[in-house]
Amino acid sequence: MTALAPHLTAFFQQRLPVERNVSSHTSDSYAYAFKLFIEYASTRHKARPSQLEIEHLDAPTVVSFLDHLETARANSPSSRNARLAAIKSFMHYLEYRIPSAMQQIQRVLAIPPKKTETRLVKHLTVEEMQAILNAPDPTSRKGIRDRAMLHLCYAGGLRVSELVSLRLADITLQPYASILVHGKGRRERSLPMWKVTVAAIRAWLAVRGTALTPELFINARGQPLTRSGFKYILNKQVHVAAKSCCSLSKKRMSPHVLRHTCALTVLQATKDLRKVSLWLGHAHMQTTEIYTRADPSVKLEALESTIAPELRTGRFKATDELIAMLKSRSLMRSKKQEK
Repeated sequence: MTALAPHLTAFFQQRLPVERNVSSHTSDSYAYAFKLFIEYASTRHKARPSQLEIEHLDAPTVVSFLDHLETARANSPSSRNARLAAIKSFMHYLEYRIPSAMQQIQRVLAIPPKKTETRLVKHLTVEEMQAILNAPDPTSRKGIRDRAMLHLCYAGGLRVSELVSLRLADITLQPYASILVHGKGRRERSLPMWKVTVAAIRAWLAVRGTALTPELFINARGQPLTRSGFKYILNKQVHVAAKSCCSLSKKRMSPHVLRHTCALTVLQATKDLRKVSLWLGHAHMQTTEIYTRADPSVKLEALESTIAPELRTGRFKATDELIAMLKSRSLMRSKKQEK
């Protein structure tokens, strides 16, 4: 039997940051996946997390955990696949550390990801987005902060992790206002800002205070704002905005919806998919193509540029037997009257 804790610790302290040089976002995502997995395995095998062994993480346990994510936690197939990817990465790490467990590792690596549905991205209309931006109270410190965060998240098309990790040093207001975004996969991008967004950020900087935290957005205790903290703020402001825009109450909101809304705004303004990809920081153009399916204006241009086939003219003639019988009796009656 092989203890799990030493290998899992080395995976997060040596394998990911040193050997793979992955970003902190990837490490955090993997750590959360294993937190859920270890808690589930601990309950399944009735052992404390620190007492779990490599042999406990067999294929049946992994499959049962994935089913648990979809049933008990209501995770989507894409979230399930992300957790499975983290587990498989750890199993690849164990291949050369524990050769004796090769059969068990290969069974886990053979678990296939679940196919996901390709649905249209959820986004907001111009009226809905404006209602959310108008929701924060501009006369309070929290309202000024929330307004700046919402403006920046929407205008930059930022992921929530990119938003909460922004630092004061990443903001440039002179001579041209821009932000330096530390994106997914260690990809950095520089984005300009609207004047209204710059005004919202300046208002926040004026009341932010002298907190030693380097992050731009902080909570009431002066600590960096978390992803869950921003999600809570967004839901609160959407609830306020729904009073003036009723359609918001029917939509399921998340921080990523603001990113999708920004992407469609840029696409409709520029008609250039490459600019949308650069704005969002996508590594591949295929990722950006999802927005062409959600934007009807792109398809409308294609429709207007083609010539529709003509329809053959003609008049409808009733062929129903009942109508034909009635018509024949009417003709017979008119002939009798003529005689």
